[in-house]
Amino acid sequence: MDQKTVHVFKVLFGVLGNGTAFFLFLSPTITFKRIMRKKCTEQFSGIPYVMTMLNCLLYAWYGLPFVSANNFLVSTVNGTGAAMELIYVLVFIIFAPKRERAKILGLFTAVLALFSAVALVSLFALHDKTRKLFCGLAATVFAIIMFSSPLSIMSTVVRTKSVEFMPFFLSLFSFLCGTSWFIYGLLGRDPFVAIPNGCGSVLGALQLILYFIYRDNKGKGSGTTKPNGAATTADESITINGAQDGHV
Repeated sequence: MDQKTVHVFKVLFGVLGNGTAFFLFLSPTITFKRIMRKKCTEQFSGIPYVMTMLNCLLYAWYGLPFVSANNFLVSTVNGTGAAMELIYVLVFIIFAPKRERAKILGLFTAVLALFSAVALVSLFALHDKTRKLFCGLAATVFAIIMFSSPLSIMSTVVRTKSVEFMPFFLSLFSFLCGTSWFIYGLLGRDPFVAIPNGCGSVLGALQLILYFIYRDNKGKGSGTTKPNGAATTADESITINGAQDGHV
């Protein structure tokens, strides 16, 4: 394919990735409606939201023109994701018990400090290719960590032989999002986008395979009660690039 055709397909998959990622970012709204209604965070964990916010901030920064060229769509989706995750984190902090609030506030502060350090070092100490390499590596490391989050819910599915805690559409959109950004990264020859989203695409595919294996057992999981961690993984393993977030 010539460069013009490659660019058209890259934009197409970038737009598709934006759409599927936006759906993933919206998925925790059900959980937060429940939290606000009960004025309590119950057994939900705020950690996934804080870490997803970090992932989005790093990729939003990475996609800026002075860091990596022709990655505007990476910045738009992750900038949107970071704003939404910030809202989730603030709501969680408001309604969390005192001890949990202190923990999430501490993590939130550490995440902002880490992002600020990456941004400042890349802005003032690095230039051109070294800046892109530094920001890309930082984003990729945290993206891969984020993409590992579905592993806990997948182990629960295998152990209980039930997909009760692994919603089909969340798994489907995680796969579509990871695949879209993986192809976007390949077309743009950008390993910092392609590699983590390739991992996310594979994990999304595995989730779908598990769903079809155990779909008839939904809600019949060997009398197993929902573990504390599973309460969060059903809607929190967002990778847009994430992350799960997936998300890029």
